[in-house]
Amino acid sequence: MVRATVREIMELDRDASQILSGFVGSFNPSADPAAACSLLVDHLCMRRNKRCLLAYHRVRSDKLEEMCWKGEDVLDQGQPTHSTNSGAVGSDTGSTSSLSPEEEDYVRQYNDLLAACKGQWTDIDLAGTLEPPKDLFIDVRVLKDAGEIQTEYGSITLTKNSQIYVRQGDVEHLIAQRFLKKLG
Repeated sequence: MVRATVREIMELDRDASQILSGFVGSFNPSADPAAACSLLVDHLCMRRNKRCLLAYHRVRSDKLEEMCWKGEDVLDQGQPTHSTNSGAVGSDTGSTSSLSPEEEDYVRQYNDLLAACKGQWTDIDLAGTLEPPKDLFIDVRVLKDAGEIQTEYGSITLTKNSQIYVRQGDVEHLIAQRFLKKLG
């Protein structure tokens, strides 16, 4: 989709350049209204396509940033997205990533920036929700072995398929990383 849109923009630019090539010096729109109309339509189409591409990339980058804030491992997810980007899509190439190399680099750098920002305030969870939890303690099922974790009330060993009643604040990051599943 992106490549096709860029190709269309280049063709429109070529058309506009070809129309203007017949004029020596400056172009007077009142002298040739048909050429002026054609140039205007080409220009407006190029601007529309540019706005569409910018909106598309903005939505994609916002979604990637949102996933980073949720603690999801964007780079290791093998699920392709519905839209495709120029350069890297998993359908034809056999790749499992739906991100272009530039997007993967962006996610790495954004995660590094986010980690540096979060690292300054270790006692505050910046990625946490602003809404207070309804229940202080919750039941969770362990989906993947996570080993032993330290909580305010002591250490807990998380073994696959076990069910534990824990404080929600102690395990929110593990739920976001899909090590645990909240029950009920």
